[in-house]
Amino acid sequence: MTLDCLAECPYLQQARLHEKPREFGETPPAETFPTIALREAFLAEHETLIAGILQTLGKVTRADRSLHDRDLIGSLANMAQSYQTLIASGLVYQEALPNPVQQAVISVLQKLFEEFREVEQKHRGYTTLKDGDVLQALVFTLRLIHIHSSGRPLARGFIDFLHERFPEAQPAPDGEGERSRIIMP
Repeated sequence: MTLDCLAECPYLQQARLHEKPREFGETPPAETFPTIALREAFLAEHETLIAGILQTLGKVTRADRSLHDRDLIGSLANMAQSYQTLIASGLVYQEALPNPVQQAVISVLQKLFEEFREVEQKHRGYTTLKDGDVLQALVFTLRLIHIHSSGRPLARGFIDFLHERFPEAQPAPDGEGERSRIIMP
C-alpha cells in the first residue's frame, strides 16, 4: 500500500530520520554527470545562481504538488545534457520530453537564467554567466537531489528539503509587487 503523506506528517518525518543514505557503489548514475568535476571555489563564486535555482524549484514544486523528485531529475538531466552538447559542439540541442511537467520546469529555469543574465547586464554592464557555469550549477543541483531523494518513483524527499530551506515568501506588508529573485553582490 502506498500513502501520499504531507511533508508535515510525523510518521514520514520519523521515517526520513532513519532512512539509510543511497549508495551508488563504484559507478554513480549517469544522470549525475560523474565526469564533471565541481570545485568548492565554483560553489562559492556562484552561490547566488545555485540559490536562485533551488528557490525557483521550490516555487515550482509549491505551485504543482504532483511533482516528484524523479520529475526534477528528468528535467535537470535533460537541461544539463543540452548545455553539455552546446559547450562541446556549439549545437543548441534539447531533446523533446514527453512529460509536459518536466518541460514546464525546464522553461521556468530557462527564464531564470535569462533573467540572471539581464540583471547582470543591467548592474555590471556585462554578463559573466557562462554556459559552463550553468552546466555546473545544474550538475550540482542534480547531485543534491540524489543525496536527498530515496530514489523511489514517488519520492519527494528533495522537494521537502527545498521547502524547509526556502520557506514560502510572505507578501510584503507595504503592498510591493513581485521583485526580481536575483540578488547581486
